[in-house]
Formats: sequence, C-alpha cells, structure tokens
Amino acid sequence: MKAKGYMGGVLWVDLTHGTSEVRPLDDGTAEKYIGGSGLGTRILCDETTPATDPLGPENPLIFSVGPLVGTRIFNSNRYSVVSKSPLTGHYGEANSGGHWGGAFKKCGYDALVVTGASAKPVLLFLDGKRVSIEEAGELWGKDTFQTEANLKKRYGEEVQAALIGQAGENLVRLANVITDAAHGRAAGRCGLGAVMGSKKLKAIVVKGDREVPLAHPEKIKELIKRLGPTMREGANFLQYGTSGGVDYCEDIGNIPVKNWHQGPWKPASKISGQEMSKTILTRRYYCGQCTLGCGRVVKAVGGPYDGMEIGGPEYETVGLLGSNCLVDDLPGIAKSNELCNRFGLDTISTGGVIGFAMEAWERGLVGREDTAGVELVWGSVSAVHAMIEQIAFFRDLGKVLGQGVRRAAEVIGGSAGEFALHVKGLEPPAHDPRAKVTVALGFATANRGACHLAAFTHDFEEALFLQDLGLPQLTDRFAIDGKVENVVRMQHLMGMLDALTVCKFCVFGGLTIQPLVEVINYVTGWSMDTDGFFRAGERIFNLKRMFINHCGLSRKDDMLSARWLTHRRGGGTNFLPPIGELLSRYYQQRGWDEFGVPTAAKLAELGIAGS
Repeated sequence: MKAKGYMGGVLWVDLTHGTSEVRPLDDGTAEKYIGGSGLGTRILCDETTPATDPLGPENPLIFSVGPLVGTRIFNSNRYSVVSKSPLTGHYGEANSGGHWGGAFKKCGYDALVVTGASAKPVLLFLDGKRVSIEEAGELWGKDTFQTEANLKKRYGEEVQAALIGQAGENLVRLANVITDAAHGRAAGRCGLGAVMGSKKLKAIVVKGDREVPLAHPEKIKELIKRLGPTMREGANFLQYGTSGGVDYCEDIGNIPVKNWHQGPWKPASKISGQEMSKTILTRRYYCGQCTLGCGRVVKAVGGPYDGMEIGGPEYETVGLLGSNCLVDDLPGIAKSNELCNRFGLDTISTGGVIGFAMEAWERGLVGREDTAGVELVWGSVSAVHAMIEQIAFFRDLGKVLGQGVRRAAEVIGGSAGEFALHVKGLEPPAHDPRAKVTVALGFATANRGACHLAAFTHDFEEALFLQDLGLPQLTDRFAIDGKVENVVRMQHLMGMLDALTVCKFCVFGGLTIQPLVEVINYVTGWSMDTDGFFRAGERIFNLKRMFINHCGLSRKDDMLSARWLTHRRGGGTNFLPPIGELLSRYYQQRGWDEFGVPTAAKLAELGIAGS
C-alpha cells in the first residue's frame, strides 16, 4: 500500500484448522475506515450475519490498531477489539491502552482476525517472523497475573500479552481482555473475553521490532516538540487520576449511588482520587507513549498478592464497585479492582450487576439459598468480593449475574426489570444521564450500548471546551438547545480517536482536532482536512449503526432505563432527560429515518451504500 503509518497487512488465524495467512490492507479501506474499531467494524460487517452466534466459532475476534500506533505520537499505544458481543447480542467493541498495541503492530500487522475455535487451550505467538499456535493447557485455569508471569518466563520479559482470566475461560458474558496484567489495562466492555474463551485462546503474545513507515518524520518531530509543553501541562489535570473528580460528580448528581436510586452520598470523598493519594497510592502508571499518567498504582490488600503493587481503581470502578454498592472502603474497592483484573472481569458491568443484586436482596427477590450464604447487604465489601468470585467462576448466583443485568432480571423475575439498568444490554458506566443532557443522549445512541466514551461529552458540558470542535461552548447542562449537534460532533471525533487508537485524554493536552489532522497527514502522507476528518468519523459511526440495525435494533432500543426517568431519592437534581424529543432532533441531524435507521441516501453519501 502507498499510505505510510500502516504495515499493509491483516493477519487471519483459523484456530479450527490451525492455519494462518496475511491478507493485504488496501489504501481505499484504510482511508475510509482508518484502523482500530473503524477497520474492525468493516471486517465484522463483512464476516458476520444477524444469525452469527457470538460464542460460536464463526464469530470473528478482531484486534486492530491505527496508523499512529507504534510511532512517537503522544498517547498512541492503544488497540481495539471488535466482535459480536455475547453480552448484548449485537455490536461489541472494547479498547485498551498499556503496551500491547505498539508491540503487536511492530510484528508487521495492522489487524488480527481470529476465526474458528481450537479443541484445546492454545495461545498465539507473533514475533514478526512467524505465527505460531502453541498449546496452553498448563495456563488454562490460571489468573491473568499468573498467566503473564508464566508467559514472560517462557518467552522473555520483553514480550507483551493480551490474555483472559478464568472469567473468559468460563464464558462469563462480562469477561474482558487484559494486558499489563498486574496494572489491569483492560479491553473491558461487551464481554469479548468470553469470545476469546469460546475459541480456547488463552493469550496473544507479541514481540515485534519492525519500524512503522512515516511520510514526514521531520514534521512529526517538530509537532511533538511544539505540543510537548501543553501535553505535560495536561498531566496536571489528571494529578489524582480519573477518580479525582469523585467529589464533583457526587455534588452534581453524576455518580451512581445505591444502584442509581439515591441522591447525595457524602462518604464519596472517602473513595476519591485525593484520598487514594493520601493513603494507598504508590505512583502513577503510564501506558505506552503516554505523557499524562492517569493510571494509579497502589498496594494490594490481603490475599496472595498482599503488598504487591497493582493497578489502582479508576473513576468508573470506584463508582460502580464503590458508591453504587454503598461501599466507602477504599482499600476494599482496590481489592475488588484487583480481583476483577485477576479473574478478567469488566469492573463496570460487574459493579452494575452486583449493585442490582444488592437491591434484589433488599427487595426479597434473592436470598441466602441463591448466594451460597452470602448476605448481599448494602455497603458490604466482603459481599462484593464474594460475588466477584462467584461471577468469575460462574457458580451460585454468579451463574445468573454473569449473564449481565438484562438476562439476570429476566431470570430473577418480579420487579427486577424495574431496577436493572442498561442500554441495549450493556451496563452503564458511572455517569448519570440525569446530570447532563449530552450524557443522556450519548448513552441512548451509543452503538455498543450505555457508553460514556462514544461521545465523551461529560467533561465538555458546563466545564471544559474544545476550541476547534466547531461548536459553541455548552454552559447549561440542563438546556436542550445545542446538545444534539454537540453529541453528533463528539461522536465523530471519538470514533476517529478509536480508529486511530489514540487515548481520548490526549485532548486535555492540546492534541485536539487540528493537531490530529496534521499528525494524520504527517504520518500517512494523506491530504486530509478537518471536513474529511469528521466525515471519516461519521462514516465509521454510521457503519456501526448499520450493523446494530441489521441485528434488529432501532429507536425502541435507543432508550434509557426507567430508573433514569424518575427522581433520585434523598434529593439532588430534579432534572429528567426528555429522551423522546432529543432522539427526534438527533435522527434529523444525522439524516436517519424516524426509526433511527440511516437512509439509503445517507449511506450512499458516506460511501457505504449496499454494505
């Protein structure tokens, strides 16, 4: 291919037959879908039908990186995983930082597509010279910490591994894919670790040293030098990590409390990033090429890893496994985070289903006979730990909760559906749609389900402002006007960041739209402008929408759970999002029909007609 920034090939591995081949990546596909989740979605659309079983061998598991990965560009070492989700039954996407993405790309590939299923546990080993499918029976049953330690002992300390824990092996629909195991960098959402487990694929080990070709290396050096000071200043914004915003979020009614039912909760300050810095924090963690260091490193508490340095809980984790369950024990939450990372569970969905289970216990819908004697009372960190283990090993109540909150509510019955919070089957992150209009609309319309990162508006409504977004600043979080345009524009920007596989926090350091366009052109040799940048983001978003439409989703699924349309107990904001009006304006802005389906004219305009 002519474009720089790409290695030019997609590796296809068939685990059923034990074969592999490299297929060329053409310039047209690269320019239209960029990489990361954009390229991954294109492959997913081409290789699946609405009848594809997410846990069947026919479901492809796609790992993809973008053109900036493997370069010196700030915050550019991420990767995307795309597949049909066993949790939601439709589009599945997860993204992760750490150090795996760059090492994978330097093996000589832009994406990896795993099809079929092995009859016994295996791992993939890639080093740029060979593709090896190797037995991994001795690793099956081990947690992620143990697995990574064994892999580094076998292949060398320099290798990077994307792997699953016991949750993925047990086909738990909340299972994730972990890299940098002790630090818990996770491709967490949508249960894609279960897809990996269904293929009996324990790990993908990479060790690459190829150079990524660059179109204008001198211009890249100049841009890095120019943006360096502002990127370093951006690190100050994340001094306390993402959980540094806990007190603010509690104050405005953004953080979940008691399964999203309660209003103000003053113990929130006990689980904040500021409190973490005073107590259990040892240092900051940086992903590959990172200048911001939002990651936390803390000392583990109790168990076989007591005192070991591990990844500390981020905002979403302290929200869902903390305030959502009325747990104000920060070391206990750090332990919950460690258990999820060790077993390979998404902390967001896991906290969501445990908070749901605690309410089901309170309402008498589950009892000791369901939980193997565990008392699911609010605030019990020991109950949270017990449920994490039951979910990971798919036993007792964990057999129900491990299927996700939507299925769990159906199994438990009664009024459980009234307090089972999800959008399109995906449990929500720790941002309340009643706190900000753009969050409500972003949750409802995100393609994979409840997601704060598909639009990433929560920091840019009545707070920060992106000068080059092309839209005015939002100064009233409860106002309606201007919010639809903002969500649409931000969804296109975030779609591009996921396609480039660049960390979204880069915007805090000044790597916003215009600098990103410059970077893309300097790396690839393209002549993209701002309009082309947003058009590519729009194309990718519509392709994902087309996929979920084919799976039967439409306006009826762009809905918020009932609890978000009622007032919190105990005070707080009285605002309820007018989701009907927002959706009508949103579909019109997007050029979709009244059911939320892209029109033939819109798909043709974007060059994806007939897909």
